[in-house]
Amino acid sequence: MEAVTEGGWSSLPVPLSPGVLRALRELRFHQMTPVQSATIPLFMSNKDVAAEAVTGSGKTLAFVIPILEILLRREEKLKKMQVGAIIITPTRELAIQIDEDVLSPGHFPLPWHLTVSLKNAGELLCVFTNSGNIIVATPGRLEDLFRRKADGLDLASSVKALDVLVLDEADRLLDMGFEASINSILDFLPKQRRTGLFSATQTQEVENLVRAGLRNPVRISVKEKGVAASNTQKTPTRLENYYMICKADEKFNQLVHFLRQHKQEKHLVFFSTCACVEYYGKALESFVKQVKIMSIHGKMKHKRNKIFTEFRKLPGGILVCTDVMARGIDIPEVHWVLQYDPPSSASAFVHRCGRTARIGNVGSALVFLLPMEESYINFLSINQKCPMQEMKPQTNVLDLLPKLRSMALADRAVFEKGMKAFVSYVQAYGKHECNLIFRIKDLDFASLARGFALLKMPKMPELRGKSFPDFTPVTVNTDSISFKDKNREKQRQKKLEEQRKEREENQGKKKFVKNKAWSKQKAKREKKKKVTAKRKREEGSDIEDEDMEELLNDTRLLKRLKKGKISEEEFEKKLTGNQRFKAESVEDVESDG
Repeated sequence: MEAVTEGGWSSLPVPLSPGVLRALRELRFHQMTPVQSATIPLFMSNKDVAAEAVTGSGKTLAFVIPILEILLRREEKLKKMQVGAIIITPTRELAIQIDEDVLSPGHFPLPWHLTVSLKNAGELLCVFTNSGNIIVATPGRLEDLFRRKADGLDLASSVKALDVLVLDEADRLLDMGFEASINSILDFLPKQRRTGLFSATQTQEVENLVRAGLRNPVRISVKEKGVAASNTQKTPTRLENYYMICKADEKFNQLVHFLRQHKQEKHLVFFSTCACVEYYGKALESFVKQVKIMSIHGKMKHKRNKIFTEFRKLPGGILVCTDVMARGIDIPEVHWVLQYDPPSSASAFVHRCGRTARIGNVGSALVFLLPMEESYINFLSINQKCPMQEMKPQTNVLDLLPKLRSMALADRAVFEKGMKAFVSYVQAYGKHECNLIFRIKDLDFASLARGFALLKMPKMPELRGKSFPDFTPVTVNTDSISFKDKNREKQRQKKLEEQRKEREENQGKKKFVKNKAWSKQKAKREKKKKVTAKRKREEGSDIEDEDMEELLNDTRLLKRLKKGKISEEEFEKKLTGNQRFKAESVEDVESDG
Protein backbone atom coordinates (compact mmCIF):
# COMPACT_ATOMS: atom_id res chain seq x y z
CA MET A 1 0.00 0.00 0.00
CA GLU A 2 1.41 3.36 -0.99
CA ALA A 3 1.38 5.98 1.78
CA VAL A 4 -1.13 8.76 1.31
CA THR A 5 -0.71 10.84 4.42
CA GLU A 6 -0.74 14.30 5.91
CA GLY A 7 1.22 13.49 9.07
CA GLY A 8 0.61 11.43 12.17
CA TRP A 9 -2.26 11.75 14.62
CA SER A 10 0.02 13.50 17.10
CA SER A 11 0.40 16.44 14.68
CA LEU A 12 -3.23 17.54 15.22
CA PRO A 13 -3.55 20.92 16.99
CA VAL A 14 -5.90 19.31 19.54
CA PRO A 15 -4.45 16.10 21.02
CA LEU A 16 -6.59 12.99 20.82
CA SER A 17 -7.63 10.95 23.84
CA PRO A 18 -5.39 7.97 24.77
CA GLY A 19 -8.24 5.49 24.20
CA VAL A 20 -8.87 6.85 20.69
CA LEU A 21 -5.16 6.75 19.81
CA ARG A 22 -4.96 3.15 21.04
CA ALA A 23 -7.96 2.18 18.93
CA LEU A 24 -6.41 3.82 15.84
CA ARG A 25 -3.24 1.79 16.37
CA GLU A 26 -5.27 -1.42 16.68
CA LEU A 27 -7.09 -0.60 13.44
CA ARG A 28 -3.68 0.13 11.81
CA PHE A 29 -4.52 3.73 10.94
CA HIS A 30 -1.04 5.12 11.67
CA GLN A 31 -1.24 8.24 9.50
CA MET A 32 -3.92 10.74 8.52
CA THR A 33 -5.22 11.18 5.00
CA PRO A 34 -5.64 14.74 3.61
CA VAL A 35 -9.39 14.88 4.25
CA GLN A 36 -8.86 13.74 7.85
CA SER A 37 -6.14 16.30 8.61
CA ALA A 38 -8.28 19.08 7.09
CA THR A 39 -11.60 18.11 8.71
CA ILE A 40 -10.88 16.79 12.22
CA PRO A 41 -9.43 20.03 13.76
CA LEU A 42 -12.34 22.12 12.41
CA PHE A 43 -15.04 19.66 13.45
CA MET A 44 -13.58 19.42 16.95
CA SER A 45 -13.49 23.22 17.31
CA ASN A 46 -17.25 23.79 17.14
CA LYS A 47 -17.39 24.28 13.36
CA ASP A 48 -19.98 22.88 10.97
CA VAL A 49 -18.19 21.30 8.00
CA ALA A 50 -19.18 20.40 4.44
CA ALA A 51 -16.45 18.12 3.10
CA GLU A 52 -15.99 16.90 -0.45
CA ALA A 53 -13.35 14.26 -1.26
CA VAL A 54 -12.90 11.47 -3.78
CA THR A 55 -14.11 7.98 -2.94
CA GLY A 56 -11.78 5.94 -0.75
CA SER A 57 -10.11 8.98 0.82
CA GLY A 58 -10.94 8.18 4.46
CA LYS A 59 -14.03 10.33 5.04
CA THR A 60 -15.49 7.94 7.65
CA LEU A 61 -12.71 8.46 10.19
CA ALA A 62 -12.85 12.19 9.43
CA PHE A 63 -16.19 12.36 11.22
CA VAL A 64 -15.97 9.37 13.60
CA ILE A 65 -12.94 10.70 15.48
CA PRO A 66 -14.51 14.14 16.17
CA ILE A 67 -17.70 12.42 17.38
CA LEU A 68 -15.70 10.28 19.81
CA GLU A 69 -13.69 13.22 21.11
CA ILE A 70 -16.69 15.52 21.50
CA LEU A 71 -18.66 12.93 23.48
CA LEU A 72 -15.67 11.94 25.62
CA ARG A 73 -15.03 15.58 26.55
CA ARG A 74 -18.58 16.43 27.54
CA GLU A 75 -18.75 18.14 30.91
CA GLU A 76 -21.97 16.31 31.71
CA LYS A 77 -21.72 12.69 30.67
CA LEU A 78 -24.54 11.21 28.64
CA LYS A 79 -27.10 9.23 30.59
CA LYS A 80 -29.08 6.20 29.59
CA MET A 81 -31.71 6.96 26.94
CA GLN A 82 -29.76 10.00 25.72
CA VAL A 83 -28.41 10.28 22.17
CA GLY A 84 -25.15 12.18 21.73
CA ALA A 85 -24.61 11.69 17.99
CA ILE A 86 -26.54 10.56 14.92
CA ILE A 87 -24.92 9.30 11.71
CA ILE A 88 -27.28 9.04 8.73
CA THR A 89 -26.25 6.84 5.79
CA PRO A 90 -28.04 6.02 2.51
CA THR A 91 -27.87 2.21 2.83
CA ARG A 92 -27.97 -0.45 5.52
CA GLU A 93 -24.69 -1.90 4.26
CA LEU A 94 -22.85 1.38 4.88
CA ALA A 95 -24.40 1.69 8.34
CA ILE A 96 -23.32 -1.86 9.21
CA GLN A 97 -19.83 -1.09 7.95
CA ILE A 98 -19.50 2.00 10.16
CA ASP A 99 -20.86 0.13 13.17
CA GLU A 100 -18.76 -3.02 12.84
CA ASP A 101 -15.49 -1.60 11.52
CA VAL A 102 -15.22 1.68 13.36
CA LEU A 103 -17.74 2.04 16.18
CA SER A 104 -17.26 -1.48 17.48
CA PRO A 105 -17.10 -1.74 21.31
CA GLY A 106 -13.88 -3.72 20.91
CA HIS A 107 -12.14 -0.75 19.29
CA PHE A 108 -13.16 2.48 20.94
CA PRO A 109 -13.64 3.44 24.62
CA LEU A 110 -17.41 4.06 24.52
CA PRO A 111 -20.38 1.71 24.01
CA TRP A 112 -22.05 2.06 20.61
CA HIS A 113 -24.86 0.37 18.78
CA LEU A 114 -26.44 0.23 15.36
CA THR A 115 -30.16 0.93 15.08
CA VAL A 116 -30.63 0.46 11.36
CA SER A 117 -31.45 -3.25 11.64
CA LEU A 118 -33.77 -2.93 14.63
CA LYS A 119 -37.27 -4.22 13.88
CA ASN A 120 -39.21 -2.34 16.55
CA ALA A 121 -39.04 0.40 19.14
CA GLY A 122 -38.70 -2.18 21.94
CA GLU A 123 -35.32 -3.32 20.61
CA LEU A 124 -34.07 0.27 20.46
CA LEU A 125 -35.26 0.78 24.04
CA CYS A 126 -33.22 -2.25 25.06
CA VAL A 127 -30.14 -0.76 23.38
CA PHE A 128 -30.56 2.56 25.19
CA THR A 129 -30.99 0.76 28.50
CA ASN A 130 -27.54 -0.73 27.89
CA SER A 131 -26.06 2.77 27.52
CA GLY A 132 -25.88 3.09 23.74
CA ASN A 133 -25.44 6.76 22.85
CA ILE A 134 -24.76 6.83 19.09
CA ILE A 135 -27.32 6.02 16.41
CA VAL A 136 -26.24 4.92 12.93
CA ALA A 137 -29.28 4.62 10.69
CA THR A 138 -30.85 5.09 7.30
CA PRO A 139 -33.25 8.07 6.95
CA GLY A 140 -36.43 6.02 6.56
CA ARG A 141 -35.84 3.90 9.67
CA LEU A 142 -34.78 6.91 11.74
CA GLU A 143 -37.80 9.00 10.72
CA ASP A 144 -40.06 6.08 11.64
CA LEU A 145 -38.46 5.81 15.10
CA PHE A 146 -38.89 9.54 15.70
CA ARG A 147 -42.60 9.36 14.94
CA ARG A 148 -43.24 6.41 17.26
CA LYS A 149 -43.98 6.90 20.92
CA ALA A 150 -44.95 3.34 21.74
CA ASP A 151 -43.13 0.72 23.79
CA GLY A 152 -41.74 3.32 26.18
CA LEU A 153 -39.61 5.03 23.49
CA ASP A 154 -39.61 8.79 22.94
CA LEU A 155 -36.70 9.41 20.61
CA ALA A 156 -37.60 13.10 20.22
CA SER A 157 -36.87 13.58 23.96
CA SER A 158 -33.73 11.43 23.79
CA VAL A 159 -32.05 13.69 21.21
CA LYS A 160 -32.34 16.88 23.27
CA ALA A 161 -28.76 16.30 24.41
CA LEU A 162 -27.52 15.73 20.84
CA ASP A 163 -24.08 17.16 20.08
CA VAL A 164 -23.30 15.95 16.55
CA LEU A 165 -25.22 15.11 13.38
CA VAL A 166 -23.41 13.60 10.40
CA LEU A 167 -24.85 13.07 6.91
CA ASP A 168 -22.59 10.55 5.19
CA GLU A 169 -22.71 10.25 1.39
CA ALA A 170 -25.02 13.27 1.36
CA ASP A 171 -25.37 13.38 -2.44
CA ARG A 172 -26.51 9.77 -2.48
CA LEU A 173 -29.03 10.47 0.29
CA LEU A 174 -30.63 13.08 -1.93
CA ASP A 175 -30.37 10.99 -5.12
CA MET A 176 -32.34 8.23 -3.40
CA GLY A 177 -35.19 10.63 -2.57
CA PHE A 178 -34.53 11.00 1.17
CA GLU A 179 -34.71 14.80 1.20
CA ALA A 180 -38.18 14.88 2.82
CA SER A 181 -37.13 12.36 5.49
CA ILE A 182 -33.97 14.32 6.28
CA ASN A 183 -35.89 17.58 6.62
CA SER A 184 -38.37 15.82 8.91
CA ILE A 185 -35.52 14.48 11.08
CA LEU A 186 -33.90 17.94 11.27
CA ASP A 187 -37.12 19.30 12.80
CA PHE A 188 -36.71 16.94 15.77
CA LEU A 189 -33.07 17.87 16.47
CA PRO A 190 -31.79 20.76 18.63
CA LYS A 191 -30.50 23.79 16.71
CA GLN A 192 -27.36 24.05 18.85
CA ARG A 193 -25.36 21.16 17.46
CA ARG A 194 -22.40 20.46 15.24
CA THR A 195 -23.28 19.17 11.79
CA GLY A 196 -21.03 17.48 9.27
CA LEU A 197 -21.93 16.81 5.66
CA PHE A 198 -19.64 14.43 3.79
CA SER A 199 -19.85 13.66 0.09
CA ALA A 200 -17.81 12.59 -2.91
CA THR A 201 -19.55 15.15 -5.14
CA GLN A 202 -21.16 18.50 -4.40
CA THR A 203 -24.42 18.81 -6.33
CA GLN A 204 -26.93 21.67 -6.24
CA GLU A 205 -29.18 19.56 -3.99
CA VAL A 206 -26.32 19.07 -1.54
CA GLU A 207 -25.68 22.82 -1.63
CA ASN A 208 -29.33 23.44 -0.71
CA LEU A 209 -29.00 20.99 2.18
CA VAL A 210 -25.88 22.79 3.39
CA ARG A 211 -27.81 26.06 3.55
CA ALA A 212 -30.73 24.44 5.38
CA GLY A 213 -28.93 22.25 7.92
CA LEU A 214 -25.54 23.86 8.62
CA ARG A 215 -24.67 27.13 10.41
CA ASN A 216 -21.85 29.08 8.73
CA PRO A 217 -20.15 25.91 7.53
CA VAL A 218 -16.49 25.60 6.63
CA ARG A 219 -16.23 24.08 3.16
CA ILE A 220 -13.49 21.52 2.59
CA SER A 221 -12.61 20.18 -0.84
CA VAL A 222 -9.79 17.65 -1.07
CA LYS A 223 -8.46 16.81 -4.53
CA GLU A 224 -6.02 14.19 -5.74
CA LYS A 225 -2.37 15.23 -5.79
CA GLY A 226 -0.30 15.36 -8.94
CA VAL A 227 -1.00 16.40 -12.51
CA ALA A 228 -4.54 15.08 -12.47
CA ALA A 229 -5.45 17.40 -9.61
CA SER A 230 -5.47 20.39 -11.92
CA ASN A 231 -8.22 18.68 -13.88
CA THR A 232 -10.24 17.96 -10.69
CA GLN A 233 -10.15 14.22 -11.41
CA LYS A 234 -12.95 12.53 -9.46
CA THR A 235 -11.47 9.03 -9.34
CA PRO A 236 -8.41 7.95 -7.32
CA THR A 237 -5.13 8.39 -9.20
CA ARG A 238 -4.14 4.82 -8.32
CA LEU A 239 -7.16 3.50 -10.20
CA GLU A 240 -6.61 2.11 -13.70
CA ASN A 241 -9.82 2.65 -15.68
CA TYR A 242 -10.49 0.55 -18.79
CA TYR A 243 -13.31 0.19 -21.29
CA MET A 244 -14.13 -2.59 -23.76
CA ILE A 245 -16.26 -2.15 -26.90
CA CYS A 246 -18.14 -5.30 -27.87
CA LYS A 247 -21.53 -6.32 -29.26
CA ALA A 248 -24.44 -7.19 -27.00
CA ASP A 249 -24.22 -10.89 -27.88
CA GLU A 250 -20.48 -10.94 -27.07
CA LYS A 251 -20.52 -9.24 -23.64
CA PHE A 252 -21.39 -12.29 -21.54
CA ASN A 253 -18.71 -14.44 -23.18
CA GLN A 254 -16.11 -11.71 -22.64
CA LEU A 255 -17.14 -11.33 -18.99
CA VAL A 256 -16.89 -15.05 -18.25
CA HIS A 257 -13.53 -15.27 -20.05
CA PHE A 258 -12.20 -12.36 -17.98
CA LEU A 259 -13.39 -13.84 -14.66
CA ARG A 260 -11.87 -17.22 -15.51
CA GLN A 261 -8.53 -15.50 -16.15
CA HIS A 262 -8.66 -13.74 -12.73
CA LYS A 263 -10.01 -16.48 -10.47
CA GLN A 264 -7.75 -15.70 -7.51
CA GLU A 265 -8.84 -12.05 -7.27
CA LYS A 266 -11.79 -10.23 -5.74
CA HIS A 267 -14.36 -8.66 -8.07
CA LEU A 268 -17.50 -6.55 -7.98
CA VAL A 269 -19.69 -6.99 -11.08
CA PHE A 270 -22.31 -4.26 -11.51
CA PHE A 271 -25.59 -4.69 -13.41
CA SER A 272 -28.31 -2.11 -14.04
CA THR A 273 -31.28 -3.93 -12.46
CA CYS A 274 -32.18 -6.41 -9.72
CA ALA A 275 -33.57 -8.85 -12.31
CA CYS A 276 -30.25 -8.82 -14.21
CA VAL A 277 -28.39 -9.58 -10.97
CA GLU A 278 -30.70 -12.53 -10.30
CA TYR A 279 -30.29 -13.93 -13.82
CA TYR A 280 -26.59 -13.39 -14.49
CA GLY A 281 -25.62 -14.25 -10.91
CA LYS A 282 -27.07 -17.75 -11.40
CA ALA A 283 -25.52 -18.00 -14.87
CA LEU A 284 -22.04 -17.13 -13.59
CA GLU A 285 -22.32 -19.81 -10.91
CA SER A 286 -22.63 -22.37 -13.71
CA PHE A 287 -19.78 -21.07 -15.87
CA VAL A 288 -17.13 -19.83 -13.41
CA LYS A 289 -16.23 -22.82 -11.25
CA GLN A 290 -14.18 -23.01 -8.04
CA VAL A 291 -14.95 -19.37 -7.20
CA LYS A 292 -17.33 -18.09 -4.54
CA ILE A 293 -20.08 -16.13 -6.33
CA MET A 294 -22.63 -14.11 -4.37
CA SER A 295 -25.46 -11.79 -5.48
CA ILE A 296 -26.92 -8.76 -3.74
CA HIS A 297 -29.47 -6.11 -4.75
CA GLY A 298 -31.91 -3.65 -3.22
CA LYS A 299 -34.96 -5.92 -3.28
CA MET A 300 -33.31 -8.38 -0.92
CA LYS A 301 -34.55 -7.60 2.57
CA HIS A 302 -33.24 -10.08 5.12
CA LYS A 303 -30.33 -11.72 3.26
CA ARG A 304 -28.47 -8.52 2.32
CA ASN A 305 -26.65 -8.02 5.62
CA LYS A 306 -25.46 -11.62 5.80
CA ILE A 307 -24.23 -11.65 2.17
CA PHE A 308 -22.45 -8.32 2.54
CA THR A 309 -20.70 -9.30 5.79
CA GLU A 310 -19.65 -12.68 4.41
CA PHE A 311 -18.23 -11.26 1.16
CA ARG A 312 -16.19 -8.64 3.00
CA LYS A 313 -14.35 -11.41 4.85
CA LEU A 314 -13.53 -13.42 1.72
CA PRO A 315 -9.97 -13.20 0.33
CA GLY A 316 -11.35 -13.64 -3.21
CA GLY A 317 -14.64 -14.09 -5.01
CA ILE A 318 -17.26 -12.37 -7.15
CA LEU A 319 -20.09 -10.16 -5.89
CA VAL A 320 -22.79 -9.58 -8.51
CA CYS A 321 -24.66 -6.43 -7.52
CA THR A 322 -26.63 -3.30 -8.41
CA ASP A 323 -25.81 0.27 -7.41
CA VAL A 324 -26.84 -0.56 -3.83
CA MET A 325 -23.12 -1.37 -3.43
CA ALA A 326 -21.83 1.68 -5.30
CA ARG A 327 -21.60 4.26 -2.52
CA GLY A 328 -19.47 4.45 0.60
CA ILE A 329 -19.02 0.69 0.90
CA ASP A 330 -15.49 -0.33 1.83
CA ILE A 331 -14.83 -3.94 0.87
CA PRO A 332 -11.18 -4.87 1.56
CA GLU A 333 -8.85 -5.77 -1.28
CA VAL A 334 -11.16 -5.43 -4.29
CA HIS A 335 -8.95 -5.94 -7.35
CA TRP A 336 -11.44 -5.29 -10.16
CA VAL A 337 -14.73 -3.41 -10.51
CA LEU A 338 -16.50 -4.71 -13.63
CA GLN A 339 -19.42 -2.69 -15.00
CA TYR A 340 -21.37 -5.05 -17.26
CA ASP A 341 -23.98 -2.30 -17.74
CA PRO A 342 -23.05 1.40 -17.57
CA PRO A 343 -24.80 3.14 -14.65
CA SER A 344 -27.77 5.46 -15.08
CA SER A 345 -25.68 8.56 -14.27
CA ALA A 346 -22.08 9.70 -14.75
CA SER A 347 -21.60 10.32 -11.02
CA ALA A 348 -22.65 6.71 -10.29
CA PHE A 349 -19.87 5.57 -12.66
CA VAL A 350 -17.29 7.29 -10.47
CA HIS A 351 -18.73 5.84 -7.28
CA ARG A 352 -18.76 2.32 -8.70
CA CYS A 353 -15.10 2.62 -9.65
CA GLY A 354 -14.36 3.95 -6.17
CA ARG A 355 -14.99 0.52 -4.60
CA THR A 356 -11.39 -0.30 -5.51
CA ALA A 357 -8.10 1.64 -5.17
CA ARG A 358 -9.12 2.87 -1.72
CA ILE A 359 -6.86 4.58 0.86
CA GLY A 360 -3.72 4.33 -1.26
CA ASN A 361 -4.26 0.83 -2.65
CA VAL A 362 -4.10 0.15 -6.37
CA GLY A 363 -7.08 -1.18 -8.27
CA SER A 364 -8.65 -1.48 -11.71
CA ALA A 365 -12.06 -0.98 -13.25
CA LEU A 366 -13.54 -2.12 -16.57
CA VAL A 367 -16.78 -1.05 -18.24
CA PHE A 368 -18.35 -2.96 -21.14
CA LEU A 369 -19.87 -0.73 -23.84
CA LEU A 370 -21.83 -1.39 -27.02
CA PRO A 371 -20.40 0.06 -30.28
CA MET A 372 -23.05 2.80 -30.36
CA GLU A 373 -22.07 3.85 -26.78
CA GLU A 374 -18.41 4.65 -27.50
CA SER A 375 -18.97 8.41 -27.20
CA TYR A 376 -19.65 7.77 -23.49
CA ILE A 377 -15.85 7.66 -23.03
CA ASN A 378 -15.45 11.26 -24.19
CA PHE A 379 -18.43 12.27 -22.06
CA LEU A 380 -16.82 10.81 -18.92
CA SER A 381 -13.49 12.47 -19.62
CA ILE A 382 -15.22 15.85 -19.87
CA ASN A 383 -18.00 15.49 -17.31
CA GLN A 384 -16.18 13.49 -14.62
CA LYS A 385 -12.53 14.13 -15.59
CA CYS A 386 -12.12 10.37 -15.72
CA PRO A 387 -9.23 9.12 -17.90
CA MET A 388 -9.91 5.79 -19.65
CA GLN A 389 -7.82 3.22 -21.51
CA GLU A 390 -9.16 0.79 -24.10
CA MET A 391 -9.00 -2.95 -23.50
CA LYS A 392 -9.49 -4.94 -26.68
CA PRO A 393 -11.96 -7.85 -26.63
CA GLN A 394 -10.28 -11.21 -26.20
CA THR A 395 -10.10 -13.50 -29.22
CA ASN A 396 -10.87 -17.24 -29.32
CA VAL A 397 -13.46 -16.85 -26.57
CA LEU A 398 -15.82 -19.77 -25.97
CA ASP A 399 -19.45 -19.15 -26.96
CA LEU A 400 -21.41 -20.02 -23.83
CA LEU A 401 -24.79 -18.65 -24.94
CA PRO A 402 -26.05 -21.94 -26.49
CA LYS A 403 -25.37 -23.65 -23.16
CA LEU A 404 -27.22 -20.86 -21.31
CA ARG A 405 -30.14 -21.35 -23.72
CA SER A 406 -30.11 -25.07 -22.94
CA MET A 407 -30.28 -24.24 -19.25
CA ALA A 408 -33.39 -22.14 -19.93
CA LEU A 409 -34.97 -25.03 -21.84
CA ALA A 410 -34.23 -27.41 -18.97
CA ASP A 411 -35.49 -25.18 -16.15
CA ARG A 412 -38.37 -22.72 -16.31
CA ALA A 413 -36.82 -20.69 -13.47
CA VAL A 414 -33.86 -19.79 -15.74
CA PHE A 415 -36.19 -19.07 -18.67
CA GLU A 416 -38.38 -16.70 -16.63
CA LYS A 417 -35.40 -14.95 -15.02
CA GLY A 418 -33.92 -14.31 -18.47
CA MET A 419 -37.17 -12.79 -19.75
CA LYS A 420 -37.52 -10.55 -16.69
CA ALA A 421 -33.88 -9.48 -16.92
CA PHE A 422 -34.26 -8.51 -20.60
CA VAL A 423 -37.43 -6.49 -19.95
CA SER A 424 -35.93 -4.70 -16.93
CA TYR A 425 -32.73 -3.90 -18.86
CA VAL A 426 -34.63 -2.34 -21.78
CA GLN A 427 -36.82 -0.31 -19.41
CA ALA A 428 -33.78 0.91 -17.43
CA TYR A 429 -31.97 1.77 -20.67
CA GLY A 430 -34.83 4.04 -21.68
CA LYS A 431 -34.41 6.02 -18.43
CA HIS A 432 -30.67 6.62 -18.75
CA GLU A 433 -29.55 10.10 -17.73
CA CYS A 434 -27.29 10.38 -20.81
CA ASN A 435 -30.14 9.73 -23.24
CA LEU A 436 -28.31 11.36 -26.15
CA ILE A 437 -25.79 8.51 -26.00
CA PHE A 438 -27.93 5.70 -24.61
CA ARG A 439 -30.88 5.84 -26.99
CA ILE A 440 -33.33 2.99 -26.86
CA LYS A 441 -34.23 3.40 -30.54
CA ASP A 442 -30.60 2.59 -31.46
CA LEU A 443 -30.57 -0.71 -29.56
CA ASP A 444 -30.08 -3.86 -31.63
CA PHE A 445 -32.83 -5.87 -29.91
CA ALA A 446 -31.99 -9.07 -31.79
CA SER A 447 -28.35 -8.98 -30.68
CA LEU A 448 -29.45 -8.04 -27.16
CA ALA A 449 -31.89 -10.97 -27.00
CA ARG A 450 -29.12 -13.33 -28.14
CA GLY A 451 -26.87 -11.87 -25.43
CA PHE A 452 -29.53 -12.70 -22.83
CA ALA A 453 -29.85 -16.20 -24.36
CA LEU A 454 -33.60 -15.74 -24.74
CA LEU A 455 -35.73 -18.51 -26.20
CA LYS A 456 -38.26 -16.02 -27.60
CA MET A 457 -38.90 -12.30 -27.64
CA PRO A 458 -41.02 -11.04 -24.73
CA LYS A 459 -44.16 -8.99 -25.29
CA MET A 460 -43.46 -5.41 -24.23
CA PRO A 461 -44.36 -1.91 -25.53
CA GLU A 462 -40.80 -1.15 -26.66
CA LEU A 463 -40.89 -4.08 -29.12
CA ARG A 464 -44.42 -3.57 -30.45
CA GLY A 465 -44.59 -3.41 -34.23
CA LYS A 466 -40.95 -4.46 -34.72
CA SER A 467 -39.63 -7.51 -36.54
CA PHE A 468 -36.37 -9.31 -35.70
CA PRO A 469 -35.10 -11.38 -38.63
CA ASP A 470 -31.68 -11.77 -36.92
CA PHE A 471 -33.21 -13.49 -33.91
CA THR A 472 -34.31 -17.11 -34.16
CA PRO A 473 -36.75 -18.21 -31.44
CA VAL A 474 -36.89 -21.84 -30.35
CA THR A 475 -39.46 -24.10 -31.99
CA VAL A 476 -40.44 -25.55 -28.61
CA ASN A 477 -43.66 -24.37 -26.97
CA THR A 478 -42.27 -22.44 -23.98
CA ASP A 479 -45.40 -23.23 -21.95
CA SER A 480 -44.20 -26.83 -21.85
CA ILE A 481 -40.92 -25.91 -20.09
CA SER A 482 -41.13 -27.08 -16.50
CA PHE A 483 -39.45 -26.02 -13.27
CA LYS A 484 -36.67 -28.20 -11.93
CA ASP A 485 -38.03 -27.47 -8.48
CA LYS A 486 -40.80 -30.06 -8.10
CA ASN A 487 -42.85 -27.96 -5.69
CA ARG A 488 -42.86 -24.96 -8.04
CA GLU A 489 -43.78 -27.17 -10.98
CA LYS A 490 -46.61 -28.74 -8.99
CA GLN A 491 -48.00 -25.28 -8.20
CA ARG A 492 -47.68 -24.24 -11.85
CA GLN A 493 -49.53 -27.33 -13.07
CA LYS A 494 -52.28 -26.72 -10.54
CA LYS A 495 -52.69 -23.17 -11.77
CA LEU A 496 -52.74 -24.29 -15.41
CA GLU A 497 -55.44 -26.84 -14.59
CA GLU A 498 -57.57 -24.15 -12.94
CA GLN A 499 -57.19 -21.92 -15.98
CA ARG A 500 -58.15 -24.81 -18.31
CA LYS A 501 -61.32 -25.56 -16.32
CA GLU A 502 -62.25 -21.90 -16.30
CA ARG A 503 -61.91 -21.75 -20.09
CA GLU A 504 -64.10 -24.84 -20.49
CA GLU A 505 -66.79 -23.42 -18.22
CA ASN A 506 -66.84 -20.12 -20.07
CA GLN A 507 -66.79 -21.72 -23.51
CA GLY A 508 -69.81 -20.57 -25.52
CA LYS A 509 -70.75 -17.99 -22.94
CA LYS A 510 -70.69 -14.32 -23.70
CA LYS A 511 -67.59 -12.94 -22.16
CA PHE A 512 -68.40 -10.36 -19.55
CA VAL A 513 -65.69 -7.84 -19.00
CA LYS A 514 -66.10 -5.87 -15.84
CA ASN A 515 -65.00 -2.38 -16.64
CA LYS A 516 -66.40 0.35 -14.46
CA ALA A 517 -69.30 0.91 -12.09
CA TRP A 518 -72.74 1.37 -13.73
CA SER A 519 -72.87 5.01 -12.69
CA LYS A 520 -69.52 5.64 -14.38
CA GLN A 521 -70.67 3.84 -17.51
CA LYS A 522 -73.78 6.03 -17.62
CA ALA A 523 -71.69 9.17 -17.19
CA LYS A 524 -69.46 8.00 -20.00
CA ARG A 525 -72.48 7.53 -22.31
CA GLU A 526 -73.83 10.98 -21.42
CA LYS A 527 -70.46 12.53 -22.14
CA LYS A 528 -70.33 10.74 -25.48
CA LYS A 529 -73.80 12.09 -26.39
CA LYS A 530 -72.72 15.64 -25.55
CA VAL A 531 -69.60 15.31 -27.70
CA THR A 532 -71.70 13.97 -30.60
CA ALA A 533 -74.21 16.81 -30.24
CA LYS A 534 -71.42 19.36 -30.14
CA ARG A 535 -69.89 17.91 -33.29
CA LYS A 536 -73.25 18.08 -35.08
CA ARG A 537 -73.69 21.70 -34.02
CA GLU A 538 -70.24 22.51 -35.36
CA GLU A 539 -71.08 20.74 -38.62
CA GLY A 540 -74.25 22.89 -38.93
CA SER A 541 -72.43 26.10 -38.17
CA ASP A 542 -72.71 27.20 -41.82
CA ILE A 543 -76.21 28.63 -41.12
CA GLU A 544 -76.31 32.32 -42.03
CA ASP A 545 -76.48 34.76 -39.12
CA GLU A 546 -79.77 36.15 -40.41
CA ASP A 547 -81.32 32.65 -40.65
CA MET A 548 -80.15 31.89 -37.12
CA GLU A 549 -81.70 35.09 -35.81
CA GLU A 550 -85.01 34.24 -37.50
CA LEU A 551 -84.88 30.75 -36.04
CA LEU A 552 -84.39 32.13 -32.53
CA ASN A 553 -87.30 34.53 -33.00
CA ASP A 554 -89.58 31.70 -34.12
CA THR A 555 -88.50 29.62 -31.12
CA ARG A 556 -89.36 32.45 -28.72
CA LEU A 557 -92.79 32.85 -30.35
CA LEU A 558 -93.50 29.15 -29.94
CA LYS A 559 -92.58 29.27 -26.24
CA ARG A 560 -94.95 32.24 -25.76
CA LEU A 561 -97.70 30.30 -27.56
CA LYS A 562 -97.18 27.32 -25.23
CA LYS A 563 -97.52 29.56 -22.18
CA GLY A 564 -100.73 31.09 -23.55
CA LYS A 565 -99.30 34.59 -23.84
CA ILE A 566 -100.26 34.86 -27.54
CA SER A 567 -103.05 33.29 -29.62
CA GLU A 568 -102.53 30.94 -32.57
CA GLU A 569 -103.60 33.68 -34.97
CA GLU A 570 -101.00 36.06 -33.58
CA PHE A 571 -98.41 33.30 -33.79
CA GLU A 572 -99.20 32.63 -37.49
CA LYS A 573 -99.01 36.32 -38.31
CA LYS A 574 -95.70 36.92 -36.59
CA LEU A 575 -94.07 33.70 -37.78
CA THR A 576 -91.23 34.53 -40.22
CA GLY A 577 -87.88 33.13 -41.24
CA ASN A 578 -86.46 30.20 -43.14
CA GLN A 579 -89.10 27.45 -43.49
CA ARG A 580 -86.36 24.82 -43.52
CA PHE A 581 -85.57 25.46 -39.85
CA LYS A 582 -89.07 26.26 -38.69
CA ALA A 583 -90.35 22.70 -38.41
CA GLU A 584 -87.15 21.49 -36.74
CA SER A 585 -87.39 24.31 -34.21
CA VAL A 586 -90.99 23.47 -33.38
CA GLU A 587 -90.15 19.79 -32.92
CA ASP A 588 -87.17 20.61 -30.72
CA VAL A 589 -89.15 22.96 -28.50
CA GLU A 590 -92.05 20.53 -28.26
CA SER A 591 -89.73 17.72 -27.26
CA ASP A 592 -88.15 20.00 -24.61
CA GLY A 593 -91.62 20.80 -23.32
